[in-house]
Amino acid sequence: MQESNLISIKNSQQITPEKLYAFDEEKVAVLAKKLEEDDYPTPFEGLGDWHLLRALAIHRPELTRPYLHLIDQEPFDED
Repeated sequence: MQESNLISIKNSQQITPEKLYAFDEEKVAVLAKKLEEDDYPTPFEGLGDWHLLRALAIHRPELTRPYLHLIDQEPFDED
């Protein structure tokens, strides 16, 4: 997999407003493609990107509407 110029959890432990506002439609599309392919060396790297997409969905929903299927926000019943 090619390296991208994405800002990700891998590069830093915090998701800041500055990082979120550095995303545009193209960067979100690359992030979503990575998540769909699920080709990560460790589960934690995938989880980091998932948290990043989730933060984008909360703070920049206009960018993530086409990728909401990747964010499991469905309520569930544990019974």
